[in-house]
Amino acid sequence: MRSFRTLALLALGLASGSPQVTESVGSAPVLPGQEALLYSIEWRLITAGQARLSWTAGRPGWATRLDVFSTGLVSKLFKVENAYLANFDERLCAQSSLLTAHEGTRHRETRVTYNAEAGQATYLERDLTKGHVVSASETEIPACVHDVVGALYRMRTLRLEPGQHAELPLSDGKRSVDARVEALDRETIETPSGQYRTVRHEAFLFNDVLFRRPGRLFIWLTDDERRLPVQIQVRLQLHVGTVTVQLEKIET
Repeated sequence: MRSFRTLALLALGLASGSPQVTESVGSAPVLPGQEALLYSIEWRLITAGQARLSWTAGRPGWATRLDVFSTGLVSKLFKVENAYLANFDERLCAQSSLLTAHEGTRHRETRVTYNAEAGQATYLERDLTKGHVVSASETEIPACVHDVVGALYRMRTLRLEPGQHAELPLSDGKRSVDARVEALDRETIETPSGQYRTVRHEAFLFNDVLFRRPGRLFIWLTDDERRLPVQIQVRLQLHVGTVTVQLEKIET
């Protein structure tokens, strides 16, 4: 059940002779001032949970909140209630993140602080039940780096066409990498919120990039000005399976 929790959180968060789009660190991305998206999470052909991703403009900068919780049979077997909060500057460069995770009997808190001036990210994970530090580390980061959720919003501003790719600087506080994102092709897909024309992307975060385990991450963004993430899918080994996240509702 912890695999479901990890993948659900990751899925909403992100990852040749083809043309490349290079990030412009000095420019501010164009994003909605406020947005709230509700998703259903499918795991092993059952609805295993829901997620709510909200986004607000700050003064200056941006803030996002991702709530992931199990439902139905999965919740009876292993209850998950996670909240992830992150803050970014006006260019979507990560400043801080906080994950509060309730998973079964486990209750943990993970804080990451990104210090652009010092070129360093600090990671601290604490067991709130036992009251001790589980893990603490530091890693070097570039002047502008994204967390996984911030990278998803940054992807939306790049507006990649099929055949194009980009390199995004990512860090989870423990590792710092340049992750490749490729726009693959156009697809029309069905979700609980309706039918969408999309561009399917692959983000290369697995296979010892940001995450060590083998796997693939696909993201479907609407083929319009909004570039809404309407479907996200994480595919891992057979014993873990596939987690599919689909847009259920755009909240107003």
